[in-house]
Amino acid sequence: MSTAEALEKRIQELEERLAEVEDVQAIHNLKSRYGALADARYDRKGVRPRAELERIASEITQLFSEDAIWDGGPGLGVCQGHDAIYARFLEPTLLFSWHYFVKPRIQVDGDCASGSWDILAPCTTADGRPHWMAGAEDDEYRRVNGHWLHSAMKLRVAFMAPHERGWIVKPPSR
Repeated sequence: MSTAEALEKRIQELEERLAEVEDVQAIHNLKSRYGALADARYDRKGVRPRAELERIASEITQLFSEDAIWDGGPGLGVCQGHDAIYARFLEPTLLFSWHYFVKPRIQVDGDCASGSWDILAPCTTADGRPHWMAGAEDDEYRRVNGHWLHSAMKLRVAFMAPHERGWIVKPPSR
């Protein structure tokens, strides 16, 4: 192999490695945006006004492919497609949440990828009680028009434990 051929091969290998690193970083950014938007549905007083929820639910929906499946498990249900995902995020089941996604394990294979993230989420249930929720989210991703999107997301809750003092958000008075 000539020096020029070796250099060309080395550049191609580096380009492939860089593309994979960029894909993994794009998926990190996608998951970060999802968590930020899911949490943006709440403020210190509880659930945000309907107009804000509509905007946020629309933004969350755009992070999913048209045929995506969002699976929140037995407690939160399953929905498929943009309309169902939008409807799901338009109706929060909590008064507060703050998602921490950690220990990502991401595998990229061309225009598809899979990932698993541990999740820790302090949250306040609809009755005003604070909880710690921990578990994992298993994701599938697809590159659509050059952008990574969720094609499937499945929450596996390891535990949901009450926390009697802490970040309590009181339910709105009716």
